[in-house]
Amino acid sequence: MGKVYLVGAGPGDPDLITVKGLKAIEQSDIILYDRLVNKALLDHAPKYARFIYCGKSPNRHSLPQEEINALLVNLAKDGSTITRLKGGDPFIFGRGGEEAEALSAHDVQFEVVPGITSGAAAPAYAGIPVTHRDYSSSVAFVSGVVKKSVDVEEYWKHLALGPETLCIYMGVKKLPEICGLLIRHGRNIDTPVALIHCGTSNTQKTVTGTLGNIVELSKEIRNPAMIVIGEVVRLRDKINWYEETAFQGNIPEAIYQ
Repeated sequence: MGKVYLVGAGPGDPDLITVKGLKAIEQSDIILYDRLVNKALLDHAPKYARFIYCGKSPNRHSLPQEEINALLVNLAKDGSTITRLKGGDPFIFGRGGEEAEALSAHDVQFEVVPGITSGAAAPAYAGIPVTHRDYSSSVAFVSGVVKKSVDVEEYWKHLALGPETLCIYMGVKKLPEICGLLIRHGRNIDTPVALIHCGTSNTQKTVTGTLGNIVELSKEIRNPAMIVIGEVVRLRDKINWYEETAFQGNIPEAIYQ
């Protein structure tokens, strides 16, 4: 019986992977990797390693999740050491919990290696701390896409006047709806909002506005992008450290793919 490492690759910058995650890659026979994983990380795998692409993009999956689960189980039963390399953190909107359940159900040994999630890293690279004692003492990581069985009105009503900072994944296409629902349920129309495209990469782009005008201002922003809503966005004007450095050519392009 082999072993599976469920590894968070981080949000884009390959230097943000953990030491433990890198060690898992270096000892793996097979690596199953997602769309948003920086390909530079695959260079650390052994020369004999086999790579399997499992990428998911909106409305298009190269492999259904059920097939990925079965593949992990079968490959491990063949005796392989496997790294399941996932963007961000495997347990934050990464379906790592579903994969761990499948492995556990088949008595396959596995280990979870947390990674830096884009909900924390993208704002940090955009000069936006998700908490700050003068602006926000609470933050929620939120999915912009919910199951059909979820009452959308109640979902956003709960969040409108709840956590002071919202970090919304997979929400770009639904941005007009999200802003409208938050305003309707009590969030101030002047609440600052940021959209961060390809956070932590050398193509990072950030657009800021308010709940009232961000839809119009961010029409050119496409997935992948993180939405940050809250007063902490105001701090970007003071501490926008990364994009200024990247645009000056001080971020080595070769490490990004």
